[in-house]
Amino acid sequence: MAAHLKLEIAYDGTNYGGWQRQSNRSSVQQKLEEAVQKICGRKIAIFGASRTDAGVHAFRQCASISVPKKKMTPDDWLRAINAHLPRDIRVIRVSPAPPKFHARFNAMSKVYEYRIWNGRIFPPFEVNRAWHIPVPLDIAAMKRAARCLIGRHDFSSFASQSRDPRKTNIRTVKRIAIRKAGPLIAVEVEGDGFLYKMVRGIAGTLVDAGKGRIPAADLKRILAARDRKLAGQNAPAHGLYLVRVKY
Repeated sequence: MAAHLKLEIAYDGTNYGGWQRQSNRSSVQQKLEEAVQKICGRKIAIFGASRTDAGVHAFRQCASISVPKKKMTPDDWLRAINAHLPRDIRVIRVSPAPPKFHARFNAMSKVYEYRIWNGRIFPPFEVNRAWHIPVPLDIAAMKRAARCLIGRHDFSSFASQSRDPRKTNIRTVKRIAIRKAGPLIAVEVEGDGFLYKMVRGIAGTLVDAGKGRIPAADLKRILAARDRKLAGQNAPAHGLYLVRVKY
């Protein structure tokens, strides 16, 4: 008999090669699976909702796991797993899940936030937490550009991957919200799924729109062209956060 659990996890991605286990770098998935192995005595696979890249952070990554049925409550699992994790990874909630629940395949949408520090001086405590843009950004132009990306489109122009004829690059972006509080600009993007580095491509392009390098009206043309070379740069990974996963 197995117990099926949903984990919600926060992590600082600075020291990791991303969520997914890999052979040459430590990953968040690896650290979690090692922690569970110490509790259960054997390796158990953990499935994450989003394969965040190296350096990307998370407020509420979701994961699913099936563990041996023990006399342990979800709160017992929370304490036990956290006892074996490094300080920059924390399970913040454990709850029972249906037997067929899969964190990735059952997700309805994901919300990411990209953080930009738009001030002349970059505070040292924002290093590896936000992208420093010292020149003024036109927030109104960024918002006009963002509106062009709402809806169901082929987002090849914003994804760092070659086109695969077996797969589709069509995704639905439900909303893009841009908020400014002092020098901090937050770009929140919600969609049903994202291509490789797509959110970073969107953030970099919106910054170029804010600098006046890309006219906001050009976003529709760039989107329709399905050509990565026409959009802006990829924003650095360290400004990106997985905010939450909706089911």
